[in-house]
Amino acid sequence: MTAVPIGPDGSGRLPAAFLTPGSASFTEFLAGHASHLLPGNRALPAGQVPEAPLATTIVALSFADGVLMAGDRRATMGNLIAHREIEKVFPADEYSCVGIAGSAGIAVEVVRLFQVELEHYEKIEGALLSLDGKANRLATMIRGNLGLAMQGLAVVPVFAGYDLDQAAGRIFSYDVTGGRYEEHDHHSVGSGSLFARGSMKKRWRPDLDSVEAVQVAVEALSDAADDDSATGGPDTSRQIYPVVATVTAEGYTRVPDEQIAAALAAIRGDNR
Repeated sequence: MTAVPIGPDGSGRLPAAFLTPGSASFTEFLAGHASHLLPGNRALPAGQVPEAPLATTIVALSFADGVLMAGDRRATMGNLIAHREIEKVFPADEYSCVGIAGSAGIAVEVVRLFQVELEHYEKIEGALLSLDGKANRLATMIRGNLGLAMQGLAVVPVFAGYDLDQAAGRIFSYDVTGGRYEEHDHHSVGSGSLFARGSMKKRWRPDLDSVEAVQVAVEALSDAADDDSATGGPDTSRQIYPVVATVTAEGYTRVPDEQIAAALAAIRGDNR
């Protein structure tokens, strides 16, 4: 038999917070009911923050049908490679995605909370939150992590999605204080972003199709890996390729590794 959960008053009822009408924000509900569960509300003990894995380079670019986001697979911890296959690009909901840079553990937790936030809003309101609304919600969550950021556990994501009202892909960047900025054409964050941006400036054009957009993103990450030790380039020997996803009017789609491998071969001239 499954045990019936017991409320704080000894009955089998849910606490009052679960039965009280409120806003459509899950984060606001959690802040009022159990604020200690929010990533930014966890107090750290006195002393120096221990070294933790860091996620690095993410690129995002618009193309004819929507927006594309890609991230390398390496996480570093000082001069060490902490993980070779970490995923840094996630679906936020059906029509948006988010990529993480910064403290990997905190960043993944923020992404998961953001996913629940959007799903909760859709269930309560019966409609999708606008793309601007999603970008603003993520900014609020990053702002809530400012205390940890000041102690070295910063999270700097990039958010992108397909705007159903404008019928176009849009890209948003953030700073550690929660500042939100809309980017145009393409953007990159992380330790290798300087080199990735230089690559995309040369290769990007507004009429890219999805196949060409994948090539531009993979080439940008490869260029970043050439000059930034914290960025992991495509590893064909281990079959480790960047995570690449597109968001169009049809929704979020992860690009298969076979297509990424073909794009990499085309870039390197292996298909000649």
